[in-house]
Amino acid sequence: MRVARTGLAGALVLGALGTVAAFAQEAAPAGVAAGTEAAAAAPAMTVDKGDTTWMLLSTVLVLLMTIPGLALFYGGLVRAKNMLSVLMQVFTITAVVMIIWVFYGYSLAFTPGNAFVGGFSKMFLAGVDTTTLSESFTKGVAIPELVFVCFQMTFACITPALIVGAFAERIKFSALVLFVILWVTFVYFPIAHMVWFWGGPSAYSDPNTGLIFSFGAIDFAGGTVVHINAGIAGLVGALMVGKRIGYKRDIMAPHSMTMTMIGASLLWVGWFGFNAGSNLEANAYAALAMINTFVATAGATVIWIALEGVLRGKASMLGAVSGAVAGLVAVTPAAGFVGPMGAIVLGMVASAVCYFFVSVVKNAFNYDDSLDVFGIHGVGGIIGAIGTGILVNPALGGAGIVDYSTADFAAGYAGIATQVWAQLKGVLVTVAWSGIGSAILYKIVDLIIGLRPSKEAETEGLDLTSHGEAAYHS
Repeated sequence: MRVARTGLAGALVLGALGTVAAFAQEAAPAGVAAGTEAAAAAPAMTVDKGDTTWMLLSTVLVLLMTIPGLALFYGGLVRAKNMLSVLMQVFTITAVVMIIWVFYGYSLAFTPGNAFVGGFSKMFLAGVDTTTLSESFTKGVAIPELVFVCFQMTFACITPALIVGAFAERIKFSALVLFVILWVTFVYFPIAHMVWFWGGPSAYSDPNTGLIFSFGAIDFAGGTVVHINAGIAGLVGALMVGKRIGYKRDIMAPHSMTMTMIGASLLWVGWFGFNAGSNLEANAYAALAMINTFVATAGATVIWIALEGVLRGKASMLGAVSGAVAGLVAVTPAAGFVGPMGAIVLGMVASAVCYFFVSVVKNAFNYDDSLDVFGIHGVGGIIGAIGTGILVNPALGGAGIVDYSTADFAAGYAGIATQVWAQLKGVLVTVAWSGIGSAILYKIVDLIIGLRPSKEAETEGLDLTSHGEAAYHS
């Protein structure tokens, strides 16, 4: 099997169980980057300038997704009186999480600890300097560890920023900042460790191996860590913060679809760093992740537009960008594991399911997920994670992770079932950890600060009442 060359799948573990747990983002980096003895003793590690250049570029592209991409995407979707509040929230989250990441986040996510979270051996980036390396997926080739720290830092920034859309227009700025500090510490860093920390050649018996990784679950670029994690936290937040004043009574249409379209376009461009960058090498498997990011998104966009045209009679710009984001979310865990045709199918299926949740389920249950964080990121992430377990099958154009034995239908089916079960366990753990953890943290913040501003402040708009400025003046 050529799994060792599928980006993340460079960390090929063939144990007595006969199962390969490959992992797009963290197999190799958890070796040298985590400071394990075996990695530290690895001889003649060479820095690859091409891979390093690609990872520097990918890191900047992921930052572009957040600021200005996500900020503009969300900013255009809210009412004009709340636009600056959303921009401020996303921008501030990015800055705050960067500081937390280098203080202790990187250490908790990517050093040995236990199955749930890492330790403090690299707190304040202790031992990380211009000489330390993160091993690449080609034996003996590496990138500077500082590059890997920065790349993963951008993932840690965008994930809590995504949550903002679920309760946009109705949360205190101070409450959000406190929640994010707690959330990345107790929810994001542990999930990142559980999914992406590889314990080395004895991964299945190493107590430091991430719990979800030990299941054999695969996540190339963050379907569980980023999208399911943020989507569930967003849903819980929308329920606990409550509905906006005037929900379903007042007109709450987006104030600038032009701004939203620009933001969505920046998200799509930046997502190439997110997905193709998660290969950690500039090679053909980065190209595979790149083409999948193109075509899954395109397929999802077309399906959403078609559904709107048939069911509503008109296709909308909002629908087009919503479909695009659904496709991007769904292909994230699969980017380096499935073929382009499988990526198109995955994007189309996720788009249709997300459309159903946004247009039917949300209305049926009457919850105010302002910008459909759960309906697109949560649901799309779940579809993508489970779908990856199916479409990774070589018979369906994928790379293969377990022994599918495609010449034997029964054995091939067993291979799919094995991987789908591993994916499902990973999804369930992520949903439970994020859901329960987020609910506890929202409650703590509500008791300390209070989650919502006053009715008067919310009615006037958070731009003026929270920040003393406005994008538009009458």
